[in-house]
Amino acid sequence: MRLITERLRLDRLQPEDWQLFRRVHTDPVSMKFISSVPQLADIRQRFADRLMPWQVTSFHMLCLTIRVQSSGEAVGLIGVNAEWVPYRQAEVGYLLLSDYFGKGYGSEALGVLVDYLFKQCEFHKLKAQVVEGNWASRRVLEKNGFQLEGTFRDNYLLCGQWVNDWAFGRLYFDK
Repeated sequence: MRLITERLRLDRLQPEDWQLFRRVHTDPVSMKFISSVPQLADIRQRFADRLMPWQVTSFHMLCLTIRVQSSGEAVGLIGVNAEWVPYRQAEVGYLLLSDYFGKGYGSEALGVLVDYLFKQCEFHKLKAQVVEGNWASRRVLEKNGFQLEGTFRDNYLLCGQWVNDWAFGRLYFDK
């Protein structure tokens, strides 16, 4: 599986992507709104789980690498967890290395993934949760037609503190 944009190439996570996966999950700036930096054993387990083959009815995450087409340089990861039966919904998420923040890569990668999920996989709704205050991630979602659907109060324990999550959604016919 490969998704292509003007600047980016998204490919299924492969065993040789371990260094990228580890770098993203140990980048404290990238992880600021996600979790504390996990232990290496936890990162290895997540990596192994995301290498499994994926289809829309899978119960595990599809994980794609994000690379700059011209150089092959890895900039981050993007993925989806499906809730196909009976809801035809999926939750999207992305994690870029902090060196690549502000370059539009997250928005561009999410755009091509959204098209794939709606047109090829026939999902009805896509969802995302973002820690309240993560304005950059919120902009990525809004640029791709996601709408704020609400706020979950004290929804997530982040680095020992309860935080609110913004809930976003996009229906197939939105935008």
